[in-house]
Formats: sequence, C-alpha cells, structure tokens
Amino acid sequence: MDSRERTFLALGHEEPDRVPLDVWMSAGFVARLRASTGATPEELLDAHDVDLRYIAGPRYVGPSLALHAGGGQDDIWGVPRRAVTAPSHGGSETYWEVERAPLGEAAGAEDIHAYPRWPSPDWYDYDGIEAQCDELRRAGRVAVFMGDRLNRVAQLKPAMYLRGVERILEDLALRPDVADALFDRIRGFYLEYLRRILESARGKLDIILTGDDFGTQQAPIMSPLMWDRFLGRGFEAYARLAKDAGAVLMHHSCGSIRPIVPLMLKRGLQVLQSLQPEAHGMDHAELKRELGDRLCFHGGISVQRTMPYGTAVGIEREVEERVAALGRGGGYILCTSHNVQADVPVENLITLLNAAATRGRYRGA
Repeated sequence: MDSRERTFLALGHEEPDRVPLDVWMSAGFVARLRASTGATPEELLDAHDVDLRYIAGPRYVGPSLALHAGGGQDDIWGVPRRAVTAPSHGGSETYWEVERAPLGEAAGAEDIHAYPRWPSPDWYDYDGIEAQCDELRRAGRVAVFMGDRLNRVAQLKPAMYLRGVERILEDLALRPDVADALFDRIRGFYLEYLRRILESARGKLDIILTGDDFGTQQAPIMSPLMWDRFLGRGFEAYARLAKDAGAVLMHHSCGSIRPIVPLMLKRGLQVLQSLQPEAHGMDHAELKRELGDRLCFHGGISVQRTMPYGTAVGIEREVEERVAALGRGGGYILCTSHNVQADVPVENLITLLNAAATRGRYRGA
C-alpha cells in the first residue's frame, strides 16, 4: 500500500495498513540532523516511508523587500522584522520577530484601506506548481501545500503582525469596522493567491494546510461567537476553494480551541492539526468520540515535553496512546503537534518514526 492509498483510506474514515505518518522539522533541527547523521530531510523521510510531503509552492518574484540596518527586513505585508537566534540544546533556531506593527496607530477603516503596502498575488510565479505535485505523485506520496511560516493562508496572524496582538483583539470588541477592513484586505489577498495555486496545480494538490492560532494554552483567544462573526466567513471561503479544486482542507491551530472546533467543522474543516496535548480541554479521546465521525485529526505528539525530553519508552508510549485514542476507524495522521525543533535529539525523532511503523499498524494488516 503506497502513501496515497493509505492516507486517503484514513481520510475516508477507513483503516489502512497503518496510521499515515507526517513529519514537521524546523531549519534548526534539519541542521542538527545533517551534523549528526549526514542525512538530508528527504533521505530521512524516504527511509521511514513518511506519507505526506510539502511542495514549495509559488516563487516570489515581486518587489525587493526592504532591508534594514542590522540585518532586518520587511515581510510581504510591509512589517519590519529582525532575525533573533536562540541557542537550543546542541543547536539553534532563528526567528523573524516583528519590530513594529505598521497599522498599530490606524484610527479607522479608511486608514486600513489607505495603507500603501498591501501585497499582490501578482508578486508570485505559479508556473511550477503542477510539476512539484507530479514529482510527489510519481513517488506515491501525498502532495500538500502549506507555504512558509510568514506567508501561510490565514486571517488572524497577519492581522496581528500588521496591527499588533493587543490592538487587533481590542478591535474585535471596540472597533469592529477596523477589524472588518483588516480581515477583508488579508482575505482578499489569500483568496486570489490560493485560487491561483489551485488552478496551477490542475487538480493535483491533495491537501491545503491553512494556519492560524486561535488559542492560548489555557483558552481560545476569542469567544466562539466572535470567531464566527469575524473569521468564519473567510475560513469557509478558503475551505470552499480547496473543496472545489478536489483538495482536502487541513487547518493548524495551536492551543486550547475546543469550543471553536465545531464552528470550524461547520465552515468546512476536514482535518484538525496540532492537537497540542498540553492545551486545556484538548482531550484526544473526547475529540475523537464527539467529532471523529465527521472530522479527521493530525498531530498530537508533544513537542514541549515528549520530543525534547522524553525517553525512548516515553515516546513509544505516547505513539501508542495517540493511535489508540485517534486512530480507531481511520481518520488520523500521526505527527508532532508542531515542528520538531533544534532542542529535540535526533535519536528521539528516529524513535518516533520507528514507533509509528510498528505501533501504528492496524490489526490484520
């Protein structure tokens, strides 16, 4: 059974030979992998028969992004960022932190619309997307588009970059016209950007992965009513684009989002990604019991505790627990809840992959 048959059986709520497998690795972990084993990420994934693979997507060909003294630069939204490198247990990670929210002082919707730095879908070359999908399909793999960390199909996160975290959350309650204008502009860009990606893929993209964090570790960032009012329409529009192109809509959100999940499902969600085990209320067995006949799941292995600090026995036990809670009747893709980062020993990821191969098998396979 190849990756495509295995994954689509699981997404159809059937049991294949084993639980499908995905791996997310940060640049810092990749550097640690190369230094430790000499292997490339692709060699590691192939050696362990990892099922989902990610295309690069469209190529940026737009205006040069402004560079700043000290090595900073603007992102496509005109948000100035600076690189911050953090040492991490035998490696390091570099993050592009926001220096300033350029729309933080906007007083009304007219200021949002007058912002001169809105990106254009014309800034990308979409021509190579079908070939990227063909390469993965020839290898029997599942083709996924996610985009890079600073340009992922979303609504709330770009608003946080542009407006500031506290300010956009205030807008939801106090300045709904400002929030609506900001989300309208962000949504407008991503709808056309995603439409062109899917058109260029010619039906060969299997999964679209959107990403927006709707929860803290303790509770949702906003009420379900507020999520539906401000973000539900855009979420549904993204899901409809994917569905119309024959692709599955998977969404990544960290945190405690249990009250919002049914709304996401109603708006077109097919696969919920992260299942952060440390987040309040995200009990895997309960989610499977309540929503598993209508929703698939991806993730669930802890990157806060188990992967960086766990023993081989602990990693194997967590794999068994996730498969038992989420894998029954299909509907589960095993993966970590977020990127495996530079604080994770390479041998811990190898243990996870080996455990998935042995403990993720269905009876009779």
